[in-house]
Amino acid sequence: MWYFVSPQIVFGEGALDTISELEGRRALIVTDATLVQQGLADKVKARLAEAGMEAHLFDEVESDPSVQTVYHGARIAQEVAPDWIVGLGGGSPMDAAKAIWVLYERPDLEPAAINPLIKLGLRQKARLITIPTTSGTGAEATWAIVLTDTEEQRKMGLGNRECAADIAIVDPEMARGMPPRLTADTGLDALTHAVEAYTCTWHTDMTDGLCVSATRTIFQHLPRAVDDGSDMEARTKMHHAATCAGLGFGNAMASMAHAMGHVLGAVFHIPHGRAVALFLPYTIEFAAREAPERFADLAVLTGLSTAGGDKAAGALATSVRDLCRAVGNPTSVAAAGVERETYEKRMDKLVDDALNDTQMVTCQRFPSYEELRQLFLYAYEGKPVDF
Repeated sequence: MWYFVSPQIVFGEGALDTISELEGRRALIVTDATLVQQGLADKVKARLAEAGMEAHLFDEVESDPSVQTVYHGARIAQEVAPDWIVGLGGGSPMDAAKAIWVLYERPDLEPAAINPLIKLGLRQKARLITIPTTSGTGAEATWAIVLTDTEEQRKMGLGNRECAADIAIVDPEMARGMPPRLTADTGLDALTHAVEAYTCTWHTDMTDGLCVSATRTIFQHLPRAVDDGSDMEARTKMHHAATCAGLGFGNAMASMAHAMGHVLGAVFHIPHGRAVALFLPYTIEFAAREAPERFADLAVLTGLSTAGGDKAAGALATSVRDLCRAVGNPTSVAAAGVERETYEKRMDKLVDDALNDTQMVTCQRFPSYEELRQLFLYAYEGKPVDF
């Protein structure tokens, strides 16, 4: 038995205009200061005004939102008493919006208590809209929440199926202003979602198709979106692929590259998409040594290989590295700017936290402590996995 959870998705040019059709009195927009400066929050506020709603702004979400930020946003929500909470931005504002929504509805909970096994009873006070301004995280379509515990320097994977948005507004125009580096990082995040959701042990027939489509589209269109941000065909294709990949991994799971990327990002502040994509080819090689079938299938279905078995799985890992290089992203931890001495000093924490990450449970090949340590070292050096 499995569940498939999705918000109502409004996709394409002009999708943002559907906000003006909503009913309600007040809305709280959860976003960051950059998107306010770029005028994207004003576009949302204008359409909320057309709907007759009073719009309030919480624009203090940082990259990798902290528990403290969520508590602050929840206090604002209690004061505003919104009928709608709007998560506007990349994964950080949308994840923060989900958590703020939960604490607004359930002030008796701590963020760490948000898990799939409890009944939250949401939608008594408000409903949730997600509006992505990047093409990568897929957070608009998932019920997952990633928050950072700044004291422990670790990311917490939280979520509950009730946390899926009521409406996801996926308008490619909202991603037009992404700079090349952000386009590359978020696009590679989407690729990692699609690859891991297809190859993890919790994949389903329904998620498989979404992941194959997203993987193929990202290989074809990400370099174009990075090279020319005004190429709206590439922007539209990437925005669509990111949401498909979000639906894929949101209803299957991610896997080892996310577990390793989470801890690298938390400890060394590497952007999320850059971190998970960096580890992806190493984890493919590691898992495919014992279970190559899913990796080989994906390589063949997306046109990356005409071979089968180990050769096709290897072609998938090689293609990921080639795409990273094509868009200017690192393929090793060293190239990401992390000093080796510092990296090795934090190795025990990296391995411990990765092993305890929720995304580890779906690995095709679960690593031992020593194997994971070795994998972190191979990824530092950029060395293909041979164990």
